[in-house]
Amino acid sequence: MGHARGYTLIELLVAMTVFLVICGVMFELLQLSQQRYASEYQLSASFQEARLAMDQMVRDVNVAGYPSLSLYSAIPADASTYAAGPVAWSPNYYPAPGCLIGTAGGGTCTTPGDFDLIVETRLGTDPNVSWVRYFLKNDNILYRAVAPKTSGTDPAVATSAPGVAVPFLTNVMNNAGGQLTAIIATYPSMFPGGVAQPIFQYTCNTPGGPTPCPLAGVYNQPQNISDVDVTLIVATPQRDAQTQMLKLVELNGRGHTLNLPH
Repeated sequence: MGHARGYTLIELLVAMTVFLVICGVMFELLQLSQQRYASEYQLSASFQEARLAMDQMVRDVNVAGYPSLSLYSAIPADASTYAAGPVAWSPNYYPAPGCLIGTAGGGTCTTPGDFDLIVETRLGTDPNVSWVRYFLKNDNILYRAVAPKTSGTDPAVATSAPGVAVPFLTNVMNNAGGQLTAIIATYPSMFPGGVAQPIFQYTCNTPGGPTPCPLAGVYNQPQNISDVDVTLIVATPQRDAQTQMLKLVELNGRGHTLNLPH
């Protein structure tokens, strides 16, 4: 009767080594899969937050300028009950309206500007008009502020009062400060010309039709704004685990108001 032959120590060691290699590869693939999932989840979450923010901003622009003076037979005594125009502006909102709107620093307005917009409209059932402001600060946070329109008050001052502005959208990278050079190198198509990208760009009504405000001549005035193009470039909260780079999403929208004062 023969004896059954068992495994030698070398065979066991080889088998164990192969098993450990397979386990290592499987765990590495699992880790890569988890990292990719986390990265894609962050990107999707950033997109959804930016989309909701874009929807709100476009809605605010769409209702801007209501109620306009064209709805009244006589100018009301109380300026807070009507919108002087769809977009409020600073400086010189009172007493003499007007400042030039530019893109990439080409205007004389504090707001409306590349990263600062105040719309003027009636909200809900409130009989008076409110100022709704969006502005980007150096912390890469887009803020939203709502303040009642008050005669004789600069809207930028009213919407800058303590506690009025609240964080609206984080990780907005249109003008990313010290990070901008590295981000442009990674996402050149999002930053044409290799420069910061305006959140807001404006179209003005002219006798010849809608014209980009910087080209509208004497009609380059905030009260003539008919359309606001909005661009949001938003980064994920954390860097990609594999590339160690921030991932960016870009959304574009346009708000249009029919409630011009003239």
